[in-house]
Amino acid sequence: MVEQLVWAAIKFAAVLGFMSFNAIFLVWLERKVAGFIQYRYGPMVTGKPHGWLQTIADAVKLLAKEDIIPALADRKIFILAPLVMIVPTFLLHIVIPFGPNLIVKDMEMGVLYFFAVSGFTTLAVVMAGWASNNKYSLLGAIRAIAQLIGYELPLIISVAAVVLLAGSMSTQEIVQSQASWPYVILQPIGFLVFFIAALAELNRVPFDLLEAESELVAGYNTEYSGMRWAFFFLAEYGNLAVMSAMIVTLFLGGWQGPILPPLVWFLLKIYLVAFVIIWFRWTFPRVRPDQLSKLGWKYLLPASLVNLALTSLYVVFI
Repeated sequence: MVEQLVWAAIKFAAVLGFMSFNAIFLVWLERKVAGFIQYRYGPMVTGKPHGWLQTIADAVKLLAKEDIIPALADRKIFILAPLVMIVPTFLLHIVIPFGPNLIVKDMEMGVLYFFAVSGFTTLAVVMAGWASNNKYSLLGAIRAIAQLIGYELPLIISVAAVVLLAGSMSTQEIVQSQASWPYVILQPIGFLVFFIAALAELNRVPFDLLEAESELVAGYNTEYSGMRWAFFFLAEYGNLAVMSAMIVTLFLGGWQGPILPPLVWFLLKIYLVAFVIIWFRWTFPRVRPDQLSKLGWKYLLPASLVNLALTSLYVVFI
């Protein structure tokens, strides 16, 4: 019993440490990539070389800031929303296979668990937008619901095709089934659909309609400050890392690769996918809500259904 508790504590600390490190590193990476794309340096002073301590300095600043709750806000929901956002981010790491035996819990329904828990992100956004008693925040929450309707079906259907090929919902078994070929080769349409839908799931450009600074002044988190805003910020980059990990798990062969240790391969692939997602942010303009719905229902959904049908025929006859 004591041994199990110690082992659980070690796993908890490892996941929390990995999530925190990823958030800090990805914030720094985004600034550097943005600077490179825009022909400027990005952080350079705080921590040399290349300002690697800048994110830590920003975190200290956020923790020291005053925590303000609007007078007319629904206090209970306002306080609870950041927790509803950050806790699922932590829980999602449980089923990520970092190596052959490097996973917190190899669940038989790991993929189903992942997408069930990730759905709490939208709930947290709606809670924050509603509780803030701010029209911009409420509009951001409404957009979150409209956006969910547009991308969720293609996202799930593209994953269903991978599950058919692997014959399992276990993330570990899905990686092992890609020993010969990564599924991005067998599922190019599924990969493209999943990647686009994942951008919408992450609220990243070109689908950052929930925040949309030029229209909604930061949207659902407009009224948040200090540590509570930092929770949303940490969850955003934590979700970026964990969704990149799921893309790697489902389509890019997970931890498999030659010469290098499995953990190194997995991390390299995660940061490559995260780099592409960050690259998109500083390259593409934001779409309108109606354009996202049109993309989801007229293009992504039919493409995902065709891909699922072709995959079914492949599994049956080949």
